[in-house]
Amino acid sequence: MKAVYVGGLLLALVAPLNAETPRSQPLPAQPEAALDPMSEPRQHSMALAGALKQALVAAMQSGGPVAAIDVCHVQAIPLTRQVSESSGWQVGRTSLKVRNPDNAADEVEQQVLARFQQRLQAGEAVGTIEWMEQRQENGKTIEHFMKAIPVQAPCMACHGTDLAPAVSQQLDTLYPDDQARGYTLGELRGAFTLKREVPADS
Repeated sequence: MKAVYVGGLLLALVAPLNAETPRSQPLPAQPEAALDPMSEPRQHSMALAGALKQALVAAMQSGGPVAAIDVCHVQAIPLTRQVSESSGWQVGRTSLKVRNPDNAADEVEQQVLARFQQRLQAGEAVGTIEWMEQRQENGKTIEHFMKAIPVQAPCMACHGTDLAPAVSQQLDTLYPDDQARGYTLGELRGAFTLKREVPADS
């Protein structure tokens, strides 16, 4: 900026008042996953939850709890596989008290489920309890996400404390090692568990 003396006064030569003032440009919007890395696996877990709920509700309406058990026994694995194939994540469900032993929690999942239980007991709403980490396994970078599954009213017919004799009989037949009974409303049933390998160049 230049300055001149006029009549003994120092005047600054400034830009015209009506000149356009430069404005800062807004930063480009960040992808949702960059802002919340849990957003993508959360969406896939909810997709599986929605598909399972839709199938179970339809079965309950048409044939009651026994029909719902059969649907869960037959359709749960194909529905889970479908979400896994479409998402690129290895999607599953687990619990500290499983019905299907194939869904037993590994060591990491057991630790996370134990912490989920502590968070629930501390007053956190079970439907909002989540966890995610990135770790090394066998020289690979793995992302692992888990979302709590609460015991809701429709679950009580097959997971509650007072099961109908026909329900108990069907569970005994299909799941002789069943541990997933005796729950009360609002408890932690288990969790959706999603894993994927992170590409080396990402």
